[in-house]
Amino acid sequence: MHVFGLTGGLASGKGVVSARFAARGVPVINADELARAVVVRGSDGLAAVVETFGASMLDTRGELDRRKLAARVFGDPVARKQLERITHPRIQRLMQKRVDEFGRKGQPLVCYEAPILVEVGSVEHLRPLVVVAATEAHQIARAQMRDGMSETEAKRRIAAQLPLAEKTKVADFVIDNDGSLAEAEAEADRVLDAICERFAIAPGRYPRP
Repeated sequence: MHVFGLTGGLASGKGVVSARFAARGVPVINADELARAVVVRGSDGLAAVVETFGASMLDTRGELDRRKLAARVFGDPVARKQLERITHPRIQRLMQKRVDEFGRKGQPLVCYEAPILVEVGSVEHLRPLVVVAATEAHQIARAQMRDGMSETEAKRRIAAQLPLAEKTKVADFVIDNDGSLAEAEAEADRVLDAICERFAIAPGRYPRP
């Protein structure tokens, strides 16, 4: 089984590409979903967050207030590193558990979608690496439409990430996502077909919808 990486930047279109891969039958493990799972109410991950950042990070139900935590750590490199030390090992363990489950089911390919693969040094374990790129103007517009962010907040989030130009430098495949949904899906199809060819996977394994 081969696990390949999918990454990008804020609102660059990773979700569009991963959805296309999933529609063709490729299992997708989403790092954001894992990140939520490791800090659910009652988890040792949430306990560690509260110990580090305080009980003010909880909402009225005793669950993590993710928006409040994001506001706390974005723009503060020290706080962000503290959070990463809590979450990253737990995410890695859960990710490996999911990979093992797919391996037992005989899946030849698994896609791991995460926003900070390059930053944490995971690239060489997740080849080929697919990077979804977009101009900053498109990222800001999509973040405003999708998440209700202000332009200032979107720019701050983008500035806190490794520039997309740096990610594309280490990519095996780059998908430019400044066009339409149909164009992004066509690019995703092209890349998935190339990955299958690289690993000698039968073309019919992942038919196009």
